[in-house]
Amino acid sequence: MRVARPVHMLVTACVITIISAGCSAGFSAPAPISTPASWPSATNTNAGPAAVAANGIVHEFTALVQQDGPAVVNISATPNEHISTMESIWPPGATEQNPYLQFFRQFGPDQFAHAVADSSNAGSGFIVRPDGYILTDARLVANAKQVKVKLTDRREFKATVVGIDRPSGLALLKINARDLPTVKIGNPSGMKAGQWVVAIGTPYGFENTVTAGIISNTARLLPRETYIPLIQTDMTANAGDEGAPLFNMHGEAIGITLVAHAPEGAYEGISFAIPIDAAMQIEQQLLLHGRTEHGHLGVTIQDVSWPLAQSFGLKSPVGALINSVDRDGPAAQSGLRSGDIILQLNDTVIKDSSQLPLVVADLRPGASAHIQYWRNGGIHETVAVLDAMRGTTLASSRSGSMAPDKSGLTVRSLNSNEMRRAGVSGGVRVEQSTGPAELAGVSPGDIVLQVNHVPVSGAAQFHQKMKDAGNAVALLVLHDGHRMFVPIDLG
Repeated sequence: MRVARPVHMLVTACVITIISAGCSAGFSAPAPISTPASWPSATNTNAGPAAVAANGIVHEFTALVQQDGPAVVNISATPNEHISTMESIWPPGATEQNPYLQFFRQFGPDQFAHAVADSSNAGSGFIVRPDGYILTDARLVANAKQVKVKLTDRREFKATVVGIDRPSGLALLKINARDLPTVKIGNPSGMKAGQWVVAIGTPYGFENTVTAGIISNTARLLPRETYIPLIQTDMTANAGDEGAPLFNMHGEAIGITLVAHAPEGAYEGISFAIPIDAAMQIEQQLLLHGRTEHGHLGVTIQDVSWPLAQSFGLKSPVGALINSVDRDGPAAQSGLRSGDIILQLNDTVIKDSSQLPLVVADLRPGASAHIQYWRNGGIHETVAVLDAMRGTTLASSRSGSMAPDKSGLTVRSLNSNEMRRAGVSGGVRVEQSTGPAELAGVSPGDIVLQVNHVPVSGAAQFHQKMKDAGNAVALLVLHDGHRMFVPIDLG
């Protein structure tokens, strides 16, 4: 990272999503997270490991780095996809260490500079539990066939991906080690624009690079990256900075770096971080269940400015203005439409559009959201039953999800909203498909309507029917709106 002037931008819309806990057992009791006894005042710059001059200017970060550096790790992930490497034609079999390769480079424009290509993705993470749990960027380790973690003491470990949460952009790793140093978890809600922050990352593969800057904004929406309002700083995030921790001057982690990309290219001179409180909520879900649930309201929103508030007849610019509604989404089914302004969801008053995604995030798919909204000069009310976000993995014990059976299927019961949208009166939704079921072509998201010509109405009934089946079973499956019988060999 390098310090640069902040670039101001306007994000006008964001897709509302929610996140909540899933259900998938199998993890041992976690070690406690290192947290301060009480949250320090964000304005008290005289406390903590950073050296502060009498005029309040920070002039040294060495104590902070010594305190927090050991808990920051370097991560390399090898993608599943094969990446071809360039080989020199002459001299034959040349490598970077071959002196003949260095000799021939002088006769051309460095044509052998990448004779040995590195196919790994490099980034950062930080230890949040002393028994080896590490928080990092989801895109860094997604679809990786191997993940390695290097500590500051030069020990290296193969890491297990505990869980990945793509909508938020976070992942949780586990290494086989104990008594590790951990970061202290801070309180990002107390941070203000203009305060100093420090990051430790891996820009362009340069391990444990320390940079400093100031907070530019505490709640910046980037709907293409995550539903969570982000911390914006005046530091530049480069390739390799994914997952780097962001610290306040008390040496507490307040965020995790997210390398964002503008629609027209990279953001120049700024960086973003997911607030640590939101990140740790997701960490808890991934730790306990290995996956998360996400809901979908089906709207895009924008801020209410003073001119807009006046045009809609509001006394002040509050709420989240809906500028589009998914035609078949929960919001449309509840009667919401473009031009409505959401003022309250359940017991939470919505002051601005950045608040709504996190309020919805406390709910889960199938939950009822009681919404107050402004339309035609008055307040109206409705109830929206939240849907499941496309591409997310559900594990709802509330809906009767169970472990995979001998066919390799994990299923859950459908809620009324899902049955109405699919045009069915029963069935179970496939959450995971492995083994014989995967070989037969059954995919996550499919709806199983019958087992051996007997209709099923819930997960418990489905698993009982599968248990009673012999070496072969025929499932009636609804796939992309089409029904088909799928035979599965259980022998």
